[in-house]
Amino acid sequence: MAENSLTPTMDDFASMLEASLETNAMSEGSVVTGRVTGIEKDMVIVDVGLKTEGRIPMREFYIPGSKEAVKVGDDVDVYIERIENALGDAVFSREKARREESWIKIAKVFEKEEPVPGAIVGRVKGGFTVDLGSINAFLPGSQVDIRPVRDIAPLMNQEQPFMILKMDRARGNIVVSRRAILEESRAEQRAELVGQLAEGETREGIVKNITDYGAFVDLGGIDGLLHVTDMTWRRINHPSQVLTVGDTVQVKIIRINPETQRISLGMKQLQEDPWEAASAKYVVGTRHTGTVTNIADYGAFIELEEGVEGLVHVSEMSWTKKNVHPGKIVSTSQEVEVEVLEVDQEKRRISLGIKQTQGNPWDDFTDRYPVGTVIKGEVRSVTEFGLFIGLDGDIDGMAHLSDLSWDKSGEEALKDYRKGDEVEAKILEVDIEKERISLGIKQLIKDTTPTGANRGATVTCTVTEVNTGGIAVTFGDDDAEANAFIRKGDLSRERSEQRPERYAVGDKLDAMVIRFDKQKREYTLSVKALEIAEEKQAVEQYGSADSGASLGDILGAAMKKN
Repeated sequence: MAENSLTPTMDDFASMLEASLETNAMSEGSVVTGRVTGIEKDMVIVDVGLKTEGRIPMREFYIPGSKEAVKVGDDVDVYIERIENALGDAVFSREKARREESWIKIAKVFEKEEPVPGAIVGRVKGGFTVDLGSINAFLPGSQVDIRPVRDIAPLMNQEQPFMILKMDRARGNIVVSRRAILEESRAEQRAELVGQLAEGETREGIVKNITDYGAFVDLGGIDGLLHVTDMTWRRINHPSQVLTVGDTVQVKIIRINPETQRISLGMKQLQEDPWEAASAKYVVGTRHTGTVTNIADYGAFIELEEGVEGLVHVSEMSWTKKNVHPGKIVSTSQEVEVEVLEVDQEKRRISLGIKQTQGNPWDDFTDRYPVGTVIKGEVRSVTEFGLFIGLDGDIDGMAHLSDLSWDKSGEEALKDYRKGDEVEAKILEVDIEKERISLGIKQLIKDTTPTGANRGATVTCTVTEVNTGGIAVTFGDDDAEANAFIRKGDLSRERSEQRPERYAVGDKLDAMVIRFDKQKREYTLSVKALEIAEEKQAVEQYGSADSGASLGDILGAAMKKN
């Protein structure tokens, strides 16, 4: 039977299968290439090989700067949104196709860590919007420039490179940085400029910024740090005392760090070091005039010339003003005469003295007031160990507790004096080296200590009081009378005779001084000690244990002789 021409052949089945496979490959959400078959008003008709053609608004084909958007016969890439909608038409998008192309392109750039061109087109919270060509990216405010930018207007709508920092395709987020591009460019430029510099050479620069610790100097595209200690040989408190922003300065390159590419600069290195001639100029013993530049608790710094300073220790400021702050003796910017005491060239130190340029009041005081002189003065202070008394020449002397009174203890006598009291005292000792003057107040009156009332001496006492513990007595003459006490156990060698009631007020008896407390001026007497001493003396003079004589015989002989 003849083959019917309407019956499909094997070739037809193959063509239909191939067409079916191509159709299945064109799934929704994919980008395919189609041909423009017509343009109707504001719609472009595109055939991609589906059952129906798709229509795309003309505006999606518009390219800025191009006169003609698209024409019939052009091949274009489109994004398939729907293969067939409710009306049976295919739905395509040229914009989404471009966006997909851009994502693919940007992803490749991101993988290679290469810059991508874009333009800042708007401001959003925390930063700016950057157009990367069909895709918008976020530019954080901190990534706009190396330094904070006050006016962003000159950068708007200007095509420039950006570095992609972060990319999230699922969320459609891209974060870019302009600062990374600038830093990379700056690093390359800095490396090139650093390579042109050499340590030890002199360069001209402009002061760009001043801080508390120094100044940054622009050497022509690269900055170097001029530390405050390298600006001048003299002491300064702040860089602004020497430089201002915008100054043109000559600097020496002191050091270049090849790893960090940091450059250290110096200005004073271009000048002669004043310390090189300091030891020859400032000889020990010579006097110079200087200016007080700084005052500390321990002394004052004096500038002898620019770059050369010396220290006047607080102990070398005044002969008489002790334990006072240097600020009460000198003031900043004051000109003073000083004497060189010591020079250390290696440590760049000079020790100076102010008091050495003035007369020593201690020498003058010794000449005018020898030991034994009675002087008057005002009580400067009352301390636990005595009185400080102001004397001529702004000198202080000290009257120790033990030199305040003959009759009272030092603590009791001290209570009689107040700061500001005018007193008389006798000069007991002057030590010029230690700058000490010892004074005595009690030495102005006669010592009331009984003559000969030393330890071991025998004194005749008069009973003034009797009690169960012993008897109170007095001894000495009217000019030097002392009080004492004889304890019950010291009234006799014999226990039966150790009875205080044996005595009455007014009775006289002999006793031995066995102790004298100089501080308290108290005497301790003993009749018992006297009897033992007399017995020992009698034995030594009139007999011994081997003589056969009794103690009574010996004492009788001694009494008879007496």
